Amino acid sequence: MQIKLIAIGKTDSQAIQSLIEEYSKRLNFYIKFEFEIIPDLKNTKSLSEATQKEKEGEMILKKLVPSDDLILLDERGKSYSSVDFSEFLQKKMNSGLKQLIFVIGGPYGFSDELYSRANGKLSISKMTFSHQMIRPFFIEQLYRGFTILRNEPYHHE
Repeated sequence: MQIKLIAIGKTDSQAIQSLIEEYSKRLNFYIKFEFEIIPDLKNTKSLSEATQKEKEGEMILKKLVPSDDLILLDERGKSYSSVDFSEFLQKKMNSGLKQLIFVIGGPYGFSDELYSRANGKLSISKMTFSHQMIRPFFIEQLYRGFTILRNEPYHHE
């Protein structure tokens, strides 16, 4: 199985980018991982929220193939502990899935079309974080999940 994280817009913060690179590198020891950034839309001030979500959704949908399992990182999604999330990952791997894709949406969330295509929604926290901060948090949780599955000492209960 391969895991891909798709996000809208690049990260300007070098500190955040360093964390993303560090945990992506660690994660690739366990599984093939890719982080793909879709460029920000241009002239968003002239677009309604609905139009912006629709256009971002179209760009995300172009990146998918029918066999992809798509999970949206959404505040209304299912919450997991780190151990439960590792079990979720194990079930996905056991299912014979080729590619598991997680998506961090734009500032207004996801289009209806993307919600319809999604196989699930996952909430990172009940708190709201910037779209920039979620990136290293989520990649670290992927890494943590694989260390839990391997019974490695990274995670402490």
